Amino acid sequence: MSDAHLPSPRVAAALPNRSGVGLKPEHIDEILRDRPALGFFEIHAENYMGAGGPPHRRLEAIRALYPLSLHGVGLSIGSPKPLDREHLARLAALARRYQPGLFSEHLAWSSHDEGYLNDLLPLPYTQETLATVCEHVDQVQTALGRPMLLENPSTYVVFKESTISETDFIREIARRTGCGLLLDVGNVLVSAINHGFDALAYLDAFPLQRVGEIHLAGFAEARDDSGHLVLIDAHDSPVRDRVWDLYREMIARRGPIPTLVEWDNDVPEWPVLLGEARRAEAAMAQALSTMNEGARRHAV
Repeated sequence: MSDAHLPSPRVAAALPNRSGVGLKPEHIDEILRDRPALGFFEIHAENYMGAGGPPHRRLEAIRALYPLSLHGVGLSIGSPKPLDREHLARLAALARRYQPGLFSEHLAWSSHDEGYLNDLLPLPYTQETLATVCEHVDQVQTALGRPMLLENPSTYVVFKESTISETDFIREIARRTGCGLLLDVGNVLVSAINHGFDALAYLDAFPLQRVGEIHLAGFAEARDDSGHLVLIDAHDSPVRDRVWDLYREMIARRGPIPTLVEWDNDVPEWPVLLGEARRAEAAMAQALSTMNEGARRHAV
């Protein structure tokens, strides 16, 4: 192979404890021109499962400059049916190709028979479902040769047959499989408002020591037929103040951690998204300062 066909040298794969954003095709030229100081970019795995072409050439140029976080939306980890072996093989090939700092997927299901749905749907928290999810997580980690992160869901309904709390369900998956966790702070708030529980109590019960990445995103507001407020994990607007407050609380408890700002719908101009990433870094620094000041006072 000639030198002209060798991959470009890359920065280290590990994600720093900084902020990152989702990589959007309309922003790539501007990013490559300006090379902003960001911790990492996230890509959705399913967008890059083709063999080659311009998308991969542009992604390789990004990978030469920044670490990547690989995020899946199509494995259907929570489905009772077996994982799609071809999809898993394509995912593993993509991970080998770009060596992302981490891979994450949703605690949800999105397939039925031969069809794939556009939504990430919730699942009942039962012993049977727990066994299925753990089996699927084990299969993914074996295929990738690395631990994965599992993301907590945003939910709008609960199942009567659930016999395990969400935090205990997630904790047990991590214990049985050795996987890490992705804590979506926005999802915590969305579910807390929709189901009437305390978001801080959720953090109290969540296995924070297993968290390897945080997601932040904007939400939309609606009213149900009874007039009750419903939050929707829309990913179409800036991160709200209540999510920032919960994020700072999370950092104060867990310490610095790679943090992604998600904005997947009604994607703004690049400076707007970059500004959200800068705000995440400022919020992380503020929380760490508060944490360190508290530690100093306690020591005295």
